[in-house]
Amino acid sequence: MKKFLIVCLIIALTLVSCKDANPTSQEVVSDRSMIGISVDSLVIERWKKDVNILKASAEALDYDVQVTNCFEDPNIQNDQIKQLVDAGAKAILVIASDKDALDDSLDYANKKNVVIIAYDRLIEHEAVDVYVSFDNVLVGEYMASALLKEVPKGNYVIINGAPQDSNSYMFNTGFYKILNQPVESGDIVILDESWADAWKEEHAYERINQLLEEGHQIDAIIGANDLLAEGITSALAEHGLVGEIPLVGHDAEISACQRIVEGKQLMTVYKPINQLAEGAIEVMEKLLTNKELSTSESIQGVPYIKFPVIAVNKDNMRETVIKDLFHSEEDIYRNVE
Repeated sequence: MKKFLIVCLIIALTLVSCKDANPTSQEVVSDRSMIGISVDSLVIERWKKDVNILKASAEALDYDVQVTNCFEDPNIQNDQIKQLVDAGAKAILVIASDKDALDDSLDYANKKNVVIIAYDRLIEHEAVDVYVSFDNVLVGEYMASALLKEVPKGNYVIINGAPQDSNSYMFNTGFYKILNQPVESGDIVILDESWADAWKEEHAYERINQLLEEGHQIDAIIGANDLLAEGITSALAEHGLVGEIPLVGHDAEISACQRIVEGKQLMTVYKPINQLAEGAIEVMEKLLTNKELSTSESIQGVPYIKFPVIAVNKDNMRETVIKDLFHSEEDIYRNVE
């Protein structure tokens, strides 16, 4: 019996020794195995796509991924970011609900040396390691250029995005890079310009409806994204003007692509989110492994990695959105005979 106990003790000590000397692969990566994705909202179609690709790309690199959704409430987002930090996240990709309201949680993450990536919405904070997005000024230029080509003279209405979103100001910069000259010459009159709090399509609907009910002549409309363009379309429909007033948006949402091929919207801007999301995870991996980022650009002091965008209309829908499998041809042309 005594010999048996001694043998068991030797085996146990041997197993403990082997475990210490040869940690499993799971133990080796445990200090970088969890990352967080902090999302503003999953109401907008494209954020669902982004999150799915981000999650799949990170999991392919053996990361565990936790996704939080703050439902457009920055107070909730602050709490969720802190919770991700406390849960051991080594990196957090943040789609900010409000660019100016996350200081509390970002300060907390900074103290814990968590890598913070501002994903497709700029956050100006020292904790942010990099801003990964598209060329948002070019998005605005493409939208305004298409509209100006269609309507070189007349009254324009601009429904900008959320004032809480830095991208809204970059889109607006792009609009005016194209429109400044014809505005100064008098060819274009900005009849009305407003900002849609939290990107609410209700604002776009109400503003256009009010202008039309007041009897204003509207010749062209910029909706800063396709959700706003949808609200604008609803207002135009009530006045029998769908397809009569050229309208542009961006994001290449399925409803916008349908409107384009149906002649209800002039164009959209397609953002290849596969490239953005996969690229963001590659950037995150570099930051976590102390590799140098390949960018010389910055915005407001934050390193900026910029991805290209594509203007889409009825003529190149198949060569862009459909070819990339962003939407199917069947879905886009569902209502076209």
